[in-house]
Amino acid sequence: MNMIPIVNSSDLAAAGYENGILYIEFLSGTTYRYFDVPEAVFNSLMNANSRGRYFHAFIKNHYRYQRL
Repeated sequence: MNMIPIVNSSDLAAAGYENGILYIEFLSGTTYRYFDVPEAVFNSLMNANSRGRYFHAFIKNHYRYQRL
């Protein structure tokens, strides 16, 4: 799985997606994985004008997660 850098975000550094698992790396260096995320949600995140806002509105607190 490849992590895709996210530029122009004050919170997110990179994101990746594989087999229903969304990986988010924050600028702090911490990485989380979110389970059972539809691929369409990942695609919408990557195409959002503000990826940080999209993450907070549609991913955070909506999917089960684990800190890595």
